[in-house]
Amino acid sequence: MQHNQFERLETLIGKENVALLKNKRVLVVGLGGVGGYVVEALSRSGIGTLTIVDYDIVDITNLNRQIIALKSSIGKKKVDLFKDRINDINSCCKVITYDLYLNDTNYIDLFDNDYDYIIDCCDSIEAKKILLNESIKRKTKFIACMGTANRMDPTKLEIIDLRKTVNDPLARIMRKYVKDEIITENITVLSSKELPIKNGNKLGSNSYVPASAGLLIASHVINNLIDSNLQKN
Repeated sequence: MQHNQFERLETLIGKENVALLKNKRVLVVGLGGVGGYVVEALSRSGIGTLTIVDYDIVDITNLNRQIIALKSSIGKKKVDLFKDRINDINSCCKVITYDLYLNDTNYIDLFDNDYDYIIDCCDSIEAKKILLNESIKRKTKFIACMGTANRMDPTKLEIIDLRKTVNDPLARIMRKYVKDEIITENITVLSSKELPIKNGNKLGSNSYVPASAGLLIASHVINNLIDSNLQKN
């Protein structure tokens, strides 16, 4: 008897919603400790088109937290590795890759495509500002990951409006930007209310806080897409 790979998901959310997800297009910028788990969960949830953006290669220091990082993948491009991985999970998923460090000179081509969701998992403040502004301009659903480094407690992670974040230095920078630019829209972020451990200027990480953040973001996106469908009906 041949089984459908999304049989368990259909049992949970229904065939109609699985079909809905197959028609959704999601952009994920940043394929590190957080973004990798976002992509993993979205591909296993049947998202039809994933556009993934990262300029980096796998480094030995990624082995402690990044799902794509193995001894055998060190030195290889993350976008290429994830394309192969996504296709190995769900061959029906269309994967579009951009091997670049997103900045104000190269982001335009990225938005030749329309998206149902924009997910910011990058570390660059400049890129975060670009993605936020483009999501507002295009009225596209958006979620951004704030800081997950130097934390030990994944239960302190929460999905919250940017303006309500606490104990998050990266979120503080983005709050100031939003205030200075007089941006009035609600901005959904994943943030930790845990006080970061002080390591000077060094960023430490573990295997479970970034992973938990990525899975929480993917959960929010999937549920939000399904809820939007239910509200239409």
